[in-house]
Amino acid sequence: MGKNKLKKFSENLTFRCLIQPQFEEVFRRDHPLKGRWRSEFFGNDRPIVLELGCGRGEYTVGLAEADPATNYIGVDIKGARMWRGAKTATENRMANVAFLRTRIEFIDSFFAPGEVDQIWITFPDPQMNKRRVAKRLTAPGFLERYARFLKPEGTIHLKTDSGHLHEYTKAVLAANGMAPTVCCNDIYGPQGIADAALAIKTAYETRFLAEGLPITYLQWSPGGRREFAVPDFPADELLVGENTPVR
Repeated sequence: MGKNKLKKFSENLTFRCLIQPQFEEVFRRDHPLKGRWRSEFFGNDRPIVLELGCGRGEYTVGLAEADPATNYIGVDIKGARMWRGAKTATENRMANVAFLRTRIEFIDSFFAPGEVDQIWITFPDPQMNKRRVAKRLTAPGFLERYARFLKPEGTIHLKTDSGHLHEYTKAVLAANGMAPTVCCNDIYGPQGIADAALAIKTAYETRFLAEGLPITYLQWSPGGRREFAVPDFPADELLVGENTPVR
């Protein structure tokens, strides 16, 4: 492990905005902040928005800068990456930003029913391995986790360079009787819809745009659903079972 990474891990311990629970604190049990983020962490009753797989935290920080009347929480497992967002939020004294270091599989250990207003999923690993389809952050199993804490009228946003993941997510919605409220195959194209929130760019997005890849977007509401069926998505049958690079 490089010295720079060790330095970031050490500095992470000094950031109030960065919550780093131990495995035993959340495995099959609730974290103390569950249901108490507004009262005990943010000290207000404002809406809460999550960014899942936040990486360096560019999107979490960007959204929070543009909307100081909302609380934003970036979630990821990579502490060295999250250091950048936590440091920026700390240096800029952003009281409406938090970062949570945990696996997305444990996410419902942290939030109570109805505690979260929106979820952003920005450039997640599309899991182009036939054996890892269930690991996609828009797979039915994950949607069921989100439904446990998302408000019934809450919204989910997916922004990705992966046309495969975009189409797969549309298939998940269709299989469960949901229609996207917004669907765009290229937010920067001739019919683009890149408003201030969508135009925030992560390091991944900057790279994908330089490669000429279109950036897609979906927005939908689960509408209070708690169970989600697996879609029939023939394109997944073409995938191989070999290991692929993880983002």
